[in-house]
Amino acid sequence: MSKIIKIGITELNNKEIIEVNRIDLISGKGVIGDRHFKDYNDPFNQLSIIESESIDEYNKKYNLNIPYLDFRRNIVTRGIRLNDLIDKKILIGDVRLDVIDLCRPCRHLSEKLDKDNIIKEFLRKGGIRCEILNDGKISSSDQIKII
Repeated sequence: MSKIIKIGITELNNKEIIEVNRIDLISGKGVIGDRHFKDYNDPFNQLSIIESESIDEYNKKYNLNIPYLDFRRNIVTRGIRLNDLIDKKILIGDVRLDVIDLCRPCRHLSEKLDKDNIIKEFLRKGGIRCEILNDGKISSSDQIKII
């Protein structure tokens, strides 16, 4: 069963991601209160999701304990292969999402975590980017459904 295990946002780009139990999403704009929220937002910046299993694997491989939200994605999941969702539509809570691309790691994430191998290790494991298709809410207890 796929589920959400963490949700996080931050108002400013270089600030810590704060865990929340629920987020409000606006179609075409993003997550209210998040650093990427704006009018006429690029679909690639509206919502990001990553698998907890990828983070667990990385932490185990390098004997680390980097918290899930430090990977700077809005949602952390368990029990679903996100890469398989590219070009599909999903439903989380009452929000329909179009999974449009992989969320590749960047130099900023590498610098924030102070790990030179992040880009290499998360090239195809960095999660997904989603376009928000309707206004709604996503809660930490919601499941992910393919529609």
